[in-house]
Amino acid sequence: MKETLSGNEAIARGAYEAGVKVASAYPGTPSTEILENIVRYPEINASWAPNEKVALEVGIGASFGGGRAIVAMKHVGVNVAADPLFTLSYTGVKGGLLLITADDPELHSSQNEQDNRHYARFAKVPMLEPSDSQECLDFTKLAFEISERYDTPVMLRTTTRISHGKSVVETSAPVTDLPQPHLMRDPAKYVMLPGNARKRHFVVEQRMSDLAKDAATLPVNRIEMRDASMGIITSGVSYHYVREVLPEASVLKLGLVHPLPLDLIREFAGKVETLYVVEELDPFIEEQVKALGIAVKGKELLSLCGELTPGRLRQGFGLPAAQQMAAEDLPGRPPNMCPGCPHRGVFYTLNRMKAYVSGDIGCYTLGFMPPLSAMDTCVCMGASIGMASGVVKVIPEEERSKVVAVIGDSTFLHTGVNGLMDMVYNKAASTVIILDNRITAMTGRQENPASGHTLMDDPTFSVDLHMLCKAVGVQHVRTMNPLDLAECEKVITEEMARPEVSVIITNKPCVLIKREGVFKKGPCYVVDPLSCTGCRACLKIGCPAIQWLPGEGKKGIAHIDALLCTGCDVCRQLCKFSAIGEANER
Repeated sequence: MKETLSGNEAIARGAYEAGVKVASAYPGTPSTEILENIVRYPEINASWAPNEKVALEVGIGASFGGGRAIVAMKHVGVNVAADPLFTLSYTGVKGGLLLITADDPELHSSQNEQDNRHYARFAKVPMLEPSDSQECLDFTKLAFEISERYDTPVMLRTTTRISHGKSVVETSAPVTDLPQPHLMRDPAKYVMLPGNARKRHFVVEQRMSDLAKDAATLPVNRIEMRDASMGIITSGVSYHYVREVLPEASVLKLGLVHPLPLDLIREFAGKVETLYVVEELDPFIEEQVKALGIAVKGKELLSLCGELTPGRLRQGFGLPAAQQMAAEDLPGRPPNMCPGCPHRGVFYTLNRMKAYVSGDIGCYTLGFMPPLSAMDTCVCMGASIGMASGVVKVIPEEERSKVVAVIGDSTFLHTGVNGLMDMVYNKAASTVIILDNRITAMTGRQENPASGHTLMDDPTFSVDLHMLCKAVGVQHVRTMNPLDLAECEKVITEEMARPEVSVIITNKPCVLIKREGVFKKGPCYVVDPLSCTGCRACLKIGCPAIQWLPGEGKKGIAHIDALLCTGCDVCRQLCKFSAIGEANER
């Protein structure tokens, strides 16, 4: 049957057709929809993990038990999962194990642009790279065959365009003849004490050598001969750009990008006059081709930065730009917190207090944007608390009270709790604010261990963040209403003045949570045009529901969009002229 699927949907379908038993992930764009589509197949036990390392460990356990497992994460998530990954390369698998890395060239929603093909080489595991949704499905199934045939985990790398782009896919029935999982003891293979690990290293090297030889005959690596004057080695979405921009060129399309099919590359290079490599980000393939002593052109034509596009490929090869349709003159739409977001009041207060804010990854990263402008650092998931500890260790004592770490509930459970343990253990006096909105909001409202529900929407135990902070040794833990500006200023001021570790937990949910009884809309607010003086104080919170009408009143007046207003009340608290009040009816 044919369906139109995104790459993420096709991977989920491929997992189902491959007979996967267990799926685990931590949400992160552009990989999030893989698990959200796997839940369509009840045959697969699917769950969100607190972080990517745990997700991979769940997959490893399922594999060791003999079941096929798939683990998904965005590219930076592999950094978190790297510890078990590198040793998993040594143990090998029982049931097939596939690790999806969804890379994000151009940083559409990420903090860096790392090229995770290097991880496959570094960890010494094979990596497949699909070019469209059909290959996402096919390569997912192929990955399990490779995994079990060569006793290795397999990585599959997508990029944002592959993850979210849609194309026609031919689906089929799932496999039915897989062995049933069962406990099997083999300590020499699965217990990586030095004595066992030394022996397994030889196994790893032999496996990669075998794979490199076999790669030349894998159908996913193929030569497409056309005009022999120009030969291009490419993979992933770049293959389609090459076919669109340089349709007459001969192509070596790589589906397995690690290990490279070196014999096939030599054969292709011998058939063409000039050889090029077209690839996004790093010269991963190009450098290995050059190491073979083959002359090749690549990154002198194409940038190391950003995603490749047909236009950039044309520019690199000196071709005239394609005719473009006239672009609409649309107003700029900078990223912003939602109307009524409970984080807004906290960042407004931190800005007023001139706090030095050590930030983290999530919706609250938008606290960096004007007019809130209340974030000074942001590096990676869970780093805010550890970085705050580092800052207070080096700055003068009179500046230490200015340092505040902010982190979300999901991110705190991801890896932030470790930073808090360190902060308490090593007596790095600072204030931590956990912005608990009861959901993993930034990636689309995924559940987490504090939300009280599983991926399958089943009610479950909810981590008590207050008790968790107390359990790691924090003596001062307070709860705060982030929509009450006076309370925010009072609580944050008191805790910043405290020469000890303290934690403030906010208690208002994300406005986008649809579950009954979690978020309740308040009354709609309106601006009285006769009372509005045009002071613009209400604009300082950057709420999208508040519009500025410059042509009205003496200095212009504010207007609140009734469709966007959630009734959070923060703007009313900012108006010193009582021009903002509740509407008679919503």
